[in-house]
Amino acid sequence: MRSFLIQLTGAGLLCALSLAAAQAATGGEPVAVPQIDVAPCLAAAAADDIDKAVTACAAVIDNEKTAKGDLVKALIARGALYARRGQIDRAIADDSRALLLDPGLADLFNARGELWLKKGDKPKAVQDFGAALRLDPNHEKAKANHKRMARELERIGAQMAVAGKPSFNCARARRAVERAICGNRELADLDREIFASNARVIREARNPGEAKDLQRAQEDFIARRNAEFGRPGYDLKKAMQERLQRLNGVDGD
Repeated sequence: MRSFLIQLTGAGLLCALSLAAAQAATGGEPVAVPQIDVAPCLAAAAADDIDKAVTACAAVIDNEKTAKGDLVKALIARGALYARRGQIDRAIADDSRALLLDPGLADLFNARGELWLKKGDKPKAVQDFGAALRLDPNHEKAKANHKRMARELERIGAQMAVAGKPSFNCARARRAVERAICGNRELADLDREIFASNARVIREARNPGEAKDLQRAQEDFIARRNAEFGRPGYDLKKAMQERLQRLNGVDGD
C-alpha cells in the first residue's frame, strides 16, 4: 500500500510537471524570467569608467530580454560615455538606436545634433536641433543651437549662390579681361572678393579724403588690369591676388 502511494505521488508530480510544461508551451501562465539589472551600466557610465561600462552596458543592450525602458537607458548612458571619450560615431550609433525605440526624447535629439556638428555634418545637426524643438519648443540648448546653425547654413548658401560669379554682370562683359574673368571660376571669385574688400575699406575709412584715395587706388588697379591684360608676362591671377592682399592689409587683416 505504501509503495502504491509513493508510486501515485510520483505519478502525480510527473503529471504536474507535464501540465506546467504544457501550459508554458500553449501560452498558459508565463515562466518567470530574471530581469536584467541596468544599474551597473548606469553607474559605470556616470563614473566615466569605460571598461566597466562597456561590459555592463553590453550585457543589457545585447540581451534580447531586456525591457525597452532599460535598453533605452543603457544606450543613452553608453552613448554619452562614448561622446565624452571622443568616440563620435559610436555615440551617434547608440543615440540613433535609442531614438528609434523612443522618438520622443528632445534632449537626445539635441545631443545627437551636437555630435553631428562635431563630425561636420551641419544639415543633419540642424535637423536634430529642429526635431528637439518640435518636441519641446522651450528647449534652450536646442533653440540656441538651431539658431546658430540656421544662420551658418544661410551664410554658406549665400556664398554658394554667388560662387564663380564676379562683381559685374557677365552678360554685359565687353572687354577681353572681363570675359576671361567670367570664364574662370577662380578669377571670378577673386574679382568678387576684391570688390567686397574694397567696399569694406572705403566704408571703414577715417574720413572722406581717405575714402576718396582708396577708391582712386581701386580705379587705378582696374585701369591697369584692363590695359595690361594680354601683354606678354602679365599674370592676371597674380595681379588680382596681390590687389586682394593689399586691400586686406589696409585694416590690419
